[in-house]
Amino acid sequence: MNLNLTLIGQAITFVVFIWLFQRYVYAPINAALVNRQKKIQEGLEAAERGEKEQELAEKRAKETIAEAKEKAQEMVSAAERRANEIREEAAGEARQEAERILANAREEAEQEMNRARQELTQRVADLAVEGAEKILEREIDASAHSEVLDRVVQRL
Repeated sequence: MNLNLTLIGQAITFVVFIWLFQRYVYAPINAALVNRQKKIQEGLEAAERGEKEQELAEKRAKETIAEAKEKAQEMVSAAERRANEIREEAAGEARQEAERILANAREEAEQEMNRARQELTQRVADLAVEGAEKILEREIDASAHSEVLDRVVQRL
């Protein structure tokens, strides 16, 4: 056997082996590695997007919480103002009711005092008539002498 021919056969076999290896072994492995690299890259990009979205969500959540606190504070302030208004209205109504009751009480007291004065005047007149009867020992007609009796009552 010729060494050159063997060497050429081995070289051809090696080239065919390299070609078959690249085509059936190396190409699928390389394609799998490239696919895997793409998936990893996409995963990293998705993670970055997720972090950015999380930051935005946290920022929005803080803004929403701040708005909610502000609205709650406004509601509390409005409730306090309304409570004060209700208290003032109730106090005003209570004052009006107290003034009305006081006016009614004064009016009733005045009416009672007038009734008492009339009764007292009548009693004084009756006593004056009785006293005059006893003094004069005769009966005096109250209607006939009402003018005199009125003057006596006025002096008292």
